[in-house]
Amino acid sequence: MTLTLRQLMDAWGVPQGGSFESEALVGRVCTDSRKLQPGDFFVPLVGERFDGHQFLAQLPEHKVQGAVVSRSWTEPLPSSLLHWRVDDTLLAYQQLALLHRRALGKPLVAVTGSAGKTTTRELIRATLAPLGAIQASEGNNNNDVGVPLTVLGATEADAALVIEMGMRGPGEIERLSRCTEPDLAVITNIGTAHIGRLGSREAIAAAKCEITAGLHPQGTVVIPAGDPLLESALSAVWSGRVLRVRLADDPEVESDLVGDINGDQLLIDADRLPLQLEGRHNARNLLLAVAVADQLGVSRRVLQGMQVTVPGGRNRRLQQGGLTLLDETYNASPEAVLAALELLAAQPGRRFAVLGTMLELGDRSLELHQEVAARAVQLGLDGLVLVDGGAEGKAMAEVAASLPHLQLVSNPEDAAAPLAAWLNSGDVLLLKASRGVALEQLIPLLPRL
Repeated sequence: MTLTLRQLMDAWGVPQGGSFESEALVGRVCTDSRKLQPGDFFVPLVGERFDGHQFLAQLPEHKVQGAVVSRSWTEPLPSSLLHWRVDDTLLAYQQLALLHRRALGKPLVAVTGSAGKTTTRELIRATLAPLGAIQASEGNNNNDVGVPLTVLGATEADAALVIEMGMRGPGEIERLSRCTEPDLAVITNIGTAHIGRLGSREAIAAAKCEITAGLHPQGTVVIPAGDPLLESALSAVWSGRVLRVRLADDPEVESDLVGDINGDQLLIDADRLPLQLEGRHNARNLLLAVAVADQLGVSRRVLQGMQVTVPGGRNRRLQQGGLTLLDETYNASPEAVLAALELLAAQPGRRFAVLGTMLELGDRSLELHQEVAARAVQLGLDGLVLVDGGAEGKAMAEVAASLPHLQLVSNPEDAAAPLAAWLNSGDVLLLKASRGVALEQLIPLLPRL
């Protein structure tokens, strides 16, 4: 940790409880009482079903350095416990992350968007790897707790940080931006994910553009070119530098970086970079990452050998005998499903898909599910299994009734039987659904052809 106890005094005043040396370094910050080690600094977070304050009485047994305590907590504290009283322990946790981020002074890239956040995060991590070790978000650590956890895990040995920022409502990305103070901010796109919570794409765009709240005044926002809604929302809150990227065959609009897909390569100016992830959407995500790398001084020549790894259930191509499986089971938004269908349509051979429902779409849920089914028909798929026992599945089935093969089932396991009857060696199968559908449970049940 780069902070001293004096800096905590500057932030929260004089502590209570045990003795201390003001120039002593703050210990490892920990929020999980099960993982406490001697010398740690404890932050008791409060959730719907837990309250870390209930563990405060046991802290002396673990020989912790100190803790923050909510002013609302009225139970007696151990007399030897060095502690600071704060209004909100989650805010204090984020303040610790910000102080640590400032002390490190490393470049920090923030990434948000309706779809492709995690993939773009990993592409940015890969393009920045020539600089040295990169501290990046892992798993679902893209929220009020996960972002400070990631920042606090950075060390002097790291060359840069890449922080994914998710959103479940207005104000969350603003908090995350303010507790990280990015140097660069990337917005992958504006779609309809979480429209059930925010009500409109305009509100989603405004929420995503909150990423500029803590952005350095001389910082840069990197966005896909040609989205009027994103441009409007961004101009309302940011007057600084913006870099726009697009593919060569996208509509010709003002852009700073243009990439041309040529087989398994992306041509940018005179440089040829490997397209390790399939699909136009991932080529565009790579452009966003290259724009970031350009800003941080990474030579494109060294990117020709870059290696990209994405978490399971994303951009995975598997072979089960003669069956090619496109595993996109991790999550789904309307835009992500449409992009996956385009990728499927570009494959040789017969093409089938198993699609589950997309969650948190509110009043537009039926409409957006129907649009996905209509696109499957337009792309000429050979078969479609819909996994849903509700109104969305029925609506999709009605739209897709003209497909050669169509089946509506209520759970992933039931999709195995129709697929076994339809599929032949040489076929391609796409699996795509929201995380809650657990579509990955189907994979071990698929036939080996």
